[in-house]
Amino acid sequence: MNLRDLQLRNFRCFASYAAEFAPGFNFIVGPNGRGKTTLLEAACVLLRLQSQRSTNLAPALRLGERSFVLVGHASDHRLQFYYSALRRKVAFDGVEQRDLAEYLSLARVVSFANHDLDLVRGPAELRRRYLDFIGAQIDVRYRPALRAYERALRSRNALLKSAHPRPRELAAYTEPLVRSGNLLRELRSAIVRRLAPRAAESQRQIGGGQEMLGLEYAPGSEEDFAAQLARARAEETRLRLTTVGPHRDDLRLLVEGRPAAPFASEGQQRTTALALKLAQAQIFAENFGAPPLLLIDDIFGELDAARRNALLGCLPNEAQKLVTATSLAWREGNLEGPILRL
Repeated sequence: MNLRDLQLRNFRCFASYAAEFAPGFNFIVGPNGRGKTTLLEAACVLLRLQSQRSTNLAPALRLGERSFVLVGHASDHRLQFYYSALRRKVAFDGVEQRDLAEYLSLARVVSFANHDLDLVRGPAELRRRYLDFIGAQIDVRYRPALRAYERALRSRNALLKSAHPRPRELAAYTEPLVRSGNLLRELRSAIVRRLAPRAAESQRQIGGGQEMLGLEYAPGSEEDFAAQLARARAEETRLRLTTVGPHRDDLRLLVEGRPAAPFASEGQQRTTALALKLAQAQIFAENFGAPPLLLIDDIFGELDAARRNALLGCLPNEAQKLVTATSLAWREGNLEGPILRL
């Protein structure tokens, strides 16, 4: 899958903009604040209907505008996405789509950025989002399970916050919470089992063979989720929220057997973040027989020469890569590709 072109209207800083891309490396160069990261985000939103930068799309609206439109061509198909607070419209080859399965089956995306360090240092919510972003792209059951769990959790928490929650009403939301939560736990556990050996190998390659990375799935509930919810009822009533479940899941990251944060060095933590993204790219390539689109946001200039060269050696040669940078002083002679200057 290659993204041939991309058109933006009223998307973040752009009133209107159009760009064309080639297979292989594409370099987007310009000073800070010119929209380099925005172009990568637009590519992700067009292909996956979600942003790698935020949990919802409202912040992507240009200031003062009520809607944005993204259009592009990928694998000879024309994709169009219209977004407003009141309506979303997805079109595939000019035909509006009710079922998004065909649209979303076209492309997978992996995003690399400096803020990926937050996967290592930040709260568990960011690591859950990382797993969700993978799951939604590799298993058709994942997105419905996640949405069903989120709906049940919101409703159940709203009921717990009411003055006198009724047990029968609470039970009505508990059943879908348990059903979707159990499936979500199963899917996330399977993702981590696939990620672990691939991330460990990437860590060894980028770190020069000296760094051992371990991944462990830390579920936010016991295997018998329903029984644990029943035991937690008194605490839930006191705190007025659901205290256990997949919304408390985490992904433990261990470097040399110790938590990556705070014990690993900054270089090791940065390598861990890169290893997670490379493992994600490998899973996508294995699942679909083709590498994903790689969105690489201004990271090469932050790496020392050894880690930069090791990372370049790990990137799939046949993958299309959109790379942003403030300058190309770090680029070596064998990195060829068109340059888009902003």
